[in-house]
Amino acid sequence: MRAVTCHRGTLAVTELPDPVPARGQILIEVTRSGICGSDLHARVHSDLTADGAAEIGYDAFMRAEQTVVMGHEFCGRVLAYGPGCREAWPVGTRVVSLPVLRQEDGAHLTGLSVRAPGGYAEKTLVSEVMTIPIPDGVSDDHAATTEPLAVAYHAVRRSEVRKKDVAVVVGCGPIGLAVILMLKAAGVRTVVASDLSAARRRLATECGADIVVDPRTQPPWTAYGERKGHLRTAPSLIELGMDTLKVLRRVPGLPWWKVMRAAEKVGATPRGPVVFECVGVPGMIEDVITHAPLLSRVVVVGVCMEPDTFRPSMAINKEIDLRFVFAYGPDEFYETLQMIADGTVDPSPLLTGTVGLDGVAAAFDALGDPERHAKILIDPGSDVSVP
Repeated sequence: MRAVTCHRGTLAVTELPDPVPARGQILIEVTRSGICGSDLHARVHSDLTADGAAEIGYDAFMRAEQTVVMGHEFCGRVLAYGPGCREAWPVGTRVVSLPVLRQEDGAHLTGLSVRAPGGYAEKTLVSEVMTIPIPDGVSDDHAATTEPLAVAYHAVRRSEVRKKDVAVVVGCGPIGLAVILMLKAAGVRTVVASDLSAARRRLATECGADIVVDPRTQPPWTAYGERKGHLRTAPSLIELGMDTLKVLRRVPGLPWWKVMRAAEKVGATPRGPVVFECVGVPGMIEDVITHAPLLSRVVVVGVCMEPDTFRPSMAINKEIDLRFVFAYGPDEFYETLQMIADGTVDPSPLLTGTVGLDGVAAAFDALGDPERHAKILIDPGSDVSVP
């Protein structure tokens, strides 16, 4: 079969032996595969990420000296089953799969490990237990976005954002756009999107962002106007507490401490916006912590593969809630596919180009320019070489 390999940062179209499904595995014909931002990073920073993964017990993340078939966002058709499979779907059934492949030595990350070649190929292997049939009416293009949209769905769920909260999405690349789609699907009324790129700001609007800003001319923290409870300075928080206590203690016999605790339980106390950091480059966490209002919740979605620093004292002084998110659960992956199928989420704005295997290297280059593309899909059967 033909596949695109990555070795020391160089992408090349190569002839490889057809994969043979082992126990519990399915061989699929890849019909679409998405190029992920983490693929762009892994191409040049894989060793740093591999070192970090090894520290938490996974020592098979791709390294620069290895030759790896990337691609963890894909869909395809069932070609053959390995031994021990239930064979629940006829050959030819269109499927998506969570990109985790069980081998004899354990589970591996599809497209991010030499032990689990990915979807930049005509064929790939998936674990039957991780595979889900694509509902009728869902195109291959849309089905291939299940994985990145599931990442966004998980991030929104982990954020515990409420409908009446202000959500600020910093960075409108593919994952930021996916987060906007999922925030609007969750019913969040005010979604602010911030990006330096005019093209990506337009896509953010198409994805449903209510307010879109260029951070060079307007900070996202002020774009939605003054909101009750969004405090900008430490003195304002102290003064609010003192004023509130003054009012409560005027009421004879009132257990003011219980009133304050009750207000906290029902969400009536001050809080900042819920911020989704979707850029993933050094310095972004520090920038968000420094400029976001007090009591903000910051959800780090962008994958920064390089060492980074921020000032804990600033986060402490502003009582910033900092959360990091990774991937998704099988339930979230399944639910994401159903949201695509029933129209709750329309991934069309994300998709800006399609290439064949011969165009993958050019697509990586094109994705380096935010004014040109957001999400490029790979169609292994296509002859298109320029995105």
